[in-house]
Amino acid sequence: MAIERAAGAAATGEGAEPSLPPSRATRRVALGVSYVGTAYKGWQSQPGGGTVQDVLEAALAAFAVTPLKVMCAGRTDAGVHGINQVVHLDTELDRTPFSWVRGTNTFLPPDIAVQWAVEVTPEFHARNSARGRRYAYVVLEAPVRPALESGRVGWVFRPLNEDAMRRAAARLIGEHDFSSFRSSMCQSPTPVKHLRQIHISRVDAGAGQAYWRFDFEGQAFLHHMIRNIMGCLIMVGTGVQPPDWVAEVLAARDRKVAAPTFSPDGLYFLGPRYDAHWQLPEQVPAMSWLPGGVPPAAP
Repeated sequence: MAIERAAGAAATGEGAEPSLPPSRATRRVALGVSYVGTAYKGWQSQPGGGTVQDVLEAALAAFAVTPLKVMCAGRTDAGVHGINQVVHLDTELDRTPFSWVRGTNTFLPPDIAVQWAVEVTPEFHARNSARGRRYAYVVLEAPVRPALESGRVGWVFRPLNEDAMRRAAARLIGEHDFSSFRSSMCQSPTPVKHLRQIHISRVDAGAGQAYWRFDFEGQAFLHHMIRNIMGCLIMVGTGVQPPDWVAEVLAARDRKVAAPTFSPDGLYFLGPRYDAHWQLPEQVPAMSWLPGGVPPAAP
């Protein structure tokens, strides 16, 4: 519905400056982008290329026949996937949302696709307007490593204890100094973050095997924060450490005492949360494709 309204506004010229012709008015367009991060060096553009942002901006330039830069809601590392990454761009082009989606996708590889487009007001900012961010980590518990899901899931061959992991995760909810879970390359001005939710679910895969899903929601996250938390939760789940150990790690504020950083393979950026008045889609089909379906909202 939000897309239809935005398309109508673009067609009628609503929201444009009255003193400027539609072809010269600067418009801000928000896009929802999905991607498989396996083949890329992360989201953030690099001089040597090879990132999701580089490929997306090249496709936008090919469609628009002019260079376009995007701002994202949240950067992802190499190998991390995006389900509903949100970006915005400023342009003088007058195109319908449908054209932005189909036109840009014409120039994108199969593992990146624009899911939706909405014309927004200049006050919207993909990163600064976000009220929260959502991630999911999917782990396969099985005696044999994955093949079809290679690069799409983390893997453990030992059984996981759900109750122990839930008790450990509960120690991390709230506002804390997450220095113990922070990468040395993190550029955040503060290690204090508010983690609103860790939701753990299990989908039976038969023969004692399962897909585990860990949903995280918070105001913002430090570099490698989720992967470092996952490393600790897996140590608890496999019985290497007791649940209370996670509270000790948190209190230490020292990365050296935590578990090794877990693989990027099973990490998905589900997307940001915005205030309802922006009328931006918060769900895309791939959210239902992941084991466990659409995650619950944080309380």
